[in-house]
Amino acid sequence: MTKLQKRLCNALQKGLPICPRSFAEIAKDLNTSEEYVLEQTRKLKSAGIIRRIGAILNYRALGIKSTLVAAHVPQKNLQEVVKSVNSLEGVSHNYLRTHYYNLWFTLQAQTAEQINSVLAGLSGRFGIDFHSLPVQRIFKLDVRFDIESDSETLLQDVEEVPPCFLAKARRGVELDENQKSILSKLQDDLDVTAEPFAFLCSQVLGAADVVRIITQLSNKGVIRRVAGVVDHRKLGFTGNVLFAGEVPQNRVIEMGKKLARLRIVTHCCERKTFEGWPYNLFAMMHGKSIDRIQRVINKFTEAEGISSFQLLPTAAELKKQPVKHKFY
Repeated sequence: MTKLQKRLCNALQKGLPICPRSFAEIAKDLNTSEEYVLEQTRKLKSAGIIRRIGAILNYRALGIKSTLVAAHVPQKNLQEVVKSVNSLEGVSHNYLRTHYYNLWFTLQAQTAEQINSVLAGLSGRFGIDFHSLPVQRIFKLDVRFDIESDSETLLQDVEEVPPCFLAKARRGVELDENQKSILSKLQDDLDVTAEPFAFLCSQVLGAADVVRIITQLSNKGVIRRVAGVVDHRKLGFTGNVLFAGEVPQNRVIEMGKKLARLRIVTHCCERKTFEGWPYNLFAMMHGKSIDRIQRVINKFTEAEGISSFQLLPTAAELKKQPVKHKFY
């Protein structure tokens, strides 16, 4: 990738400016032309470096429940179980990990009871325990990969997670009909055009109305950003590890904030435990190699006195597709 392509990739991950000509605004920041930004964005998508460009939603603000699920699936059952899990509408991510608990997936539903019902159904069908680990507290949620910098800096500043993004939100925000309509359409992959939001206009809503409504949805915490989602492996981030540490309850917040500052961490949260699994502090880590990640983990756990933890490298990505929510 050229230097400008790397800068563009970072800019797309940061998010499209919410205005009629988003790519023109990005071009200004990159000191180039709108035509060039459009051309290069299409190339990045064609190469699969950019998976999609669309709204990244905060399902918590919508009142939707979610959990991380862990299961030990015998090899003989793996193919059938994976097929069943991936067919569930509420599953966005599913990974095979190198560990006794080898299958890990995220599951969303309207209520916690629905999640429990789905997992009970899977358990009954396959005779396997599916363990739910819902989030208790979020310390970091920032899935962006810095392609431009080759810095080995370990730490970064982390913004406080806004209250509307926290897992303890109980009720979804109220949406009017126009907001529901636009939010439904923004979940699709946007066309790379000079006016990427023009397809949302109608006889009732002009370009200014669309910008205003998307801004409202962002301010309500429903939309985190409208941005490019990259294939991190194609960018050289081939090392991917789920870290799970056992931390005393009175140190969870302190340790969570410190762990979140590590540059290799994209997700960091406290999760509920289950019998035989005492690990309550989770982080998803990405790096140019497993060895680099291991060095950072060793340094962190030794410095903070964390002796009980598990590392679960990604063996295979089985599903990665955002859940498409319905608002009608």
